[in-house]
Amino acid sequence: MDARARFDEIAADLEVSNPDVQLGQMMGHPCIKASGKIIASFQSEKDSIAFKLPDEAERAKTLALEGAVPFEPMGKGKVMKEWVEVPVAHGPKWAELADTALRLRRENP
Repeated sequence: MDARARFDEIAADLEVSNPDVQLGQMMGHPCIKASGKIIASFQSEKDSIAFKLPDEAERAKTLALEGAVPFEPMGKGKVMKEWVEVPVAHGPKWAELADTALRLRRENP
């Protein structure tokens, strides 16, 4: 699976079907925004996507996926609160996770 192509497909689908979704950049990486707030970011060096999941149960469920880890963008021990990085091995779940991140953003403006 081409991880970047999968991210681009998910981002385009969300942007087309949701007027509050825009594409942008987060720390030099492509990202998906909802109402101006970032909900997902593609991590090219790891072929993964980091998702913002403010709901503790959703975050725990996602962290249970093999290889999923708390998102640590700088690699220096500082984890971004509420974010989970999910590897390409779970690419088939990325669209569902992006939908969840979007739903949670709308529920927690």
